[in-house]
Amino acid sequence: MQPMRHGSELDPPNRFESVRRELELEQLEWDQEHLASHDRREIEYLPDDSKSIVSENKSPDIPFRYSVNPYRGCVHGCSYCYARNTHEFLGFNAGLDFETKIMVKHKAPQLLETFLNRKSYQPETISFSGVTDCYQPAERQFRLTRQCLEVALRYQQPVGIVSKNALVVRDLDLLQLLAAQNLVHVYLSITTLQPELARAMEPRTSIPTARLRAVRMLAEAGVPVGVMVAPVIPGLNDSEIPAILDQARQAGAATANFILLRLPLTVEPVFREWLQRTQPEKQELIEARVRQTRDGSMYDSQWNQRMRGSGTIAEQIKQMFQLFAKKHGLDKPLPQVDSSRFQNPNAGPQQMNLF
Repeated sequence: MQPMRHGSELDPPNRFESVRRELELEQLEWDQEHLASHDRREIEYLPDDSKSIVSENKSPDIPFRYSVNPYRGCVHGCSYCYARNTHEFLGFNAGLDFETKIMVKHKAPQLLETFLNRKSYQPETISFSGVTDCYQPAERQFRLTRQCLEVALRYQQPVGIVSKNALVVRDLDLLQLLAAQNLVHVYLSITTLQPELARAMEPRTSIPTARLRAVRMLAEAGVPVGVMVAPVIPGLNDSEIPAILDQARQAGAATANFILLRLPLTVEPVFREWLQRTQPEKQELIEARVRQTRDGSMYDSQWNQRMRGSGTIAEQIKQMFQLFAKKHGLDKPLPQVDSSRFQNPNAGPQQMNLF
């Protein structure tokens, strides 16, 4: 049995904690197997008793207001994941904890229905995976995303989905019904076409060919589908943009977009450790190019800058992406979803009059 791959091999200190733990590694009698076992952690699924499931976004550079995340933390283990630092609010760390201690919102479907029943709610798209991936491996067991989609279908609530996992096609039956009423957009995130790079960078996601196959299946089923190249990592996968867009179009994608690598707060040390461990020959080049897109730093949190960066390298990436997106007909957005279909199946005629 092969050891489980992790995107991180760090337990970085939680920035909210005043005390931190460190392994004592000076005892030479500790053998390598003991030390290695520290990083081969089992995945824990922990109950999350949140009282709400829909988060409201107020960031001006994010194109949705509401999002649903049935899980906190992500088994995918992507080394670069911008959401890693959110695990610190739970008392965990942004490294190994983020990908092995997964909080499960078992009441997600009921909480979504409660939200949709609010008198003040004005229907608009709710994004699935606004933070962590709603089709991560936990979904095979808990099926919370599917149950939330069933709620959305009953209410005719428009949804947007972004995932790195081909598991999304398990729910093709629901997605087809939503698509028939113009209520859904799906995006597959494809960062590389190289299986080994994908396995190192995104240890427990679907392989690139599986994601492209998912794009094809969604497109053939009439579900509006696009591709996100997210993140683009200068010096690592930016050169693959033309090939990714070519393969995306051949698979049936109707649009594409990209996001530049984001390394907020404690995500940076996790990513840099991953670079040193898996890409030692490219580490210096990648870090230098990242800094060239961030005005000399590894990250710039300014609105609108954080998604695209600045400087010559960032502009070259943007122009290359736009050129090949236009060449392959992927430069137009998906058709707008229809929020006017929203209905509350629990509201009778008398109740509706009260609203």
